[in-house]
Amino acid sequence: HLDKVYWPKDGYSKGEMIAYYRDVAPLMLPYLKDRPLSLHRFPGGIAESSFYQKDVEQAPPWATVVPIESESRGEVIRFLVCQDEAALVYVANLGSIEIHPWNSRLANLENPDFLVIDLDPDRQTFDEVMQVAGTTHKVLQAIGAEACVKTSGATGLHVYVPLGAKYDYEQARTFGRLVGHIVHARHPKNTTLERVPGSRKGKMYIDVYQNRRGQTLAAPYSIRPRDGAPVSTPLRWDE
Repeated sequence: HLDKVYWPKDGYSKGEMIAYYRDVAPLMLPYLKDRPLSLHRFPGGIAESSFYQKDVEQAPPWATVVPIESESRGEVIRFLVCQDEAALVYVANLGSIEIHPWNSRLANLENPDFLVIDLDPDRQTFDEVMQVAGTTHKVLQAIGAEACVKTSGATGLHVYVPLGAKYDYEQARTFGRLVGHIVHARHPKNTTLERVPGSRKGKMYIDVYQNRRGQTLAAPYSIRPRDGAPVSTPLRWDE
């Protein structure tokens, strides 16, 4: 059903979405390789209902599927792992507009490759988001930590701190909370660390709780299911 319209307001079709993922595969695959995926599927396009899928019951024999035990339920989940362009096209053909990889890879599932700080605005402008991201970068620079940034593909920014799989998720989350508190202290009027949406009072959420085993964010170059088909895009800090 390549002609099926996935973005009604823009007229973009499923076939065009798949073509995009084929074109961007050389850039995107390094961020997906060896990482279990959570699929966010939109079989009817962005105007229809969607669902998340972790357990892949059926997959082509050439696709990589890895059994991983769930921490919460104690059952084995069969995760798809996107190792090449063919697998990326297969995932897109399932209607997975968004592609969500784990923060850790198969060789070190308990040790993430990076810490993620998700800056999620409410009433703030994107200029304000960039200011908070810049502060986050400066805080990390002051302690000798590298950091990369990408757009969320929606209204926010994602800051990534490479960890080299040297620490576990709890250590990453603890470090993220410390950084988050420092950044919030420098922007107290428009940021919050409140996890409950109703308690944020319209402030930008500094989310450091994406750093859990199996928690996922949209991958670099992933399309987002929003009007205009925006993409989560890596940036240089000067951008």
